[in-house]
Amino acid sequence: MSFSSFGLDKRLTSSLEHLGFDQATPIQSEAIPVAMSGKDILASSQTGSGKTIAFLLPIMQRLLRQKAFSKRDPRALILAPTRELAAQVFQDFKKLAAGTRLNATLIVGGESFNDQAKVLRKEPDIIIATPGRIADHLEHRHIALNALEVLVLDEADRMLDLGFATALRHINKQADHRKRQTMLFSATIDDKEIKNLSVEVLQDAKRIEIGHSTDKHKNITQKMYLADHLDHKEALLKAICEQPFEQMLIFTATKHDSDRLAQWLISQDVNAAALHGDMPQSARNKAMDDFKRTISKVLVATDIAARGLDIKHVSHVVNFDLPKHPEDFIHRIGRTGRAGNNGVAISLVSKKDWQSLERIQLLLKTNFNFTTIEGLQAKFKGIKPKQPKVAKKVDYRKNNKPTYKKALKKDKPAKKLDKSFVNAVEVGHIPMKRKKKD
Repeated sequence: MSFSSFGLDKRLTSSLEHLGFDQATPIQSEAIPVAMSGKDILASSQTGSGKTIAFLLPIMQRLLRQKAFSKRDPRALILAPTRELAAQVFQDFKKLAAGTRLNATLIVGGESFNDQAKVLRKEPDIIIATPGRIADHLEHRHIALNALEVLVLDEADRMLDLGFATALRHINKQADHRKRQTMLFSATIDDKEIKNLSVEVLQDAKRIEIGHSTDKHKNITQKMYLADHLDHKEALLKAICEQPFEQMLIFTATKHDSDRLAQWLISQDVNAAALHGDMPQSARNKAMDDFKRTISKVLVATDIAARGLDIKHVSHVVNFDLPKHPEDFIHRIGRTGRAGNNGVAISLVSKKDWQSLERIQLLLKTNFNFTTIEGLQAKFKGIKPKQPKVAKKVDYRKNNKPTYKKALKKDKPAKKLDKSFVNAVEVGHIPMKRKKKD
């Protein structure tokens, strides 16, 4: 479907043409008309489906064409789980808003709280933020949301995973205008927590589900390598880096592993950088910016980079460690093979990764085949599933016949009570032993 068929403002269609967008993706074709009608939306789609534009365009159309509820309060609030994803949405907005009078501000953790308070006093049209930081500004009364027109929860499942449930409910309560429109996007919309949240924040929502997150991605080639230990994984990674690739995103289990592996790659003459949540915001911004501008060829990251980031030149994704949650595997490999490009997803599986692999295979309803790199074959061949224990049949007619009789003998039978004593108690008189006469 062409974007021109949505009846968008000419300034928006001009921006889309300038950016090279002509045909809408399935999620855009479904969500944009519904959102432009003012209805609430509960939506899910595969990663890399273009959902950011699916909510940005209707918001911008509304702000350009309709009168504001209030002259002071922000008109739209877009919440994202991580600073990187919020920054990505902010950059997409700036590209689309070229030539319009719309303005937005980015409010995330790691930046000066006081500077953000000053920016909020300038009354931006749109706020793009992480839930924790915007909840802090609400607490300090730097912002009011009573006249908010549109609330977007992007990657809502991830926000709940990160512990933002209380912040989201506080924001929802503060943004209490009866005509507010809400759009909730999640990798899955059948999760219990998502269902509970959607009941609280949505009203008569239109459910949109384009494909399933577990559907096989046609543009991604999967490769699995078995590994014996850490040194073996590093040897496999070195061999992978020696093969041609455009840019590579490597995922590790911990922040420490990201730093260590990035330094090791640099020692192997690979242009690499690390990205994780403990880094100062300025360092995180630099790592992302260098990777986007292809200054860094390899980015070693935790799951902070698994969702929402749209980097065009990522040809390879490597799971140095498999994630604990199988859904994160889908989001990780979804960083490649985007916008019609082909990608390669490689996973290194050692003994400690085996349970994670089993959970991933169960979620995707598939069994992966393992390949090898010449000279780096693993001794580890996987773990066979444990056979369920079968209860032994006991034949009481043979050897075990007296067993229950012995058990009865252990329990001593109760002493017989004197009937006269019992009768005396019943009438309220307990007989006493008579003393013998001298």
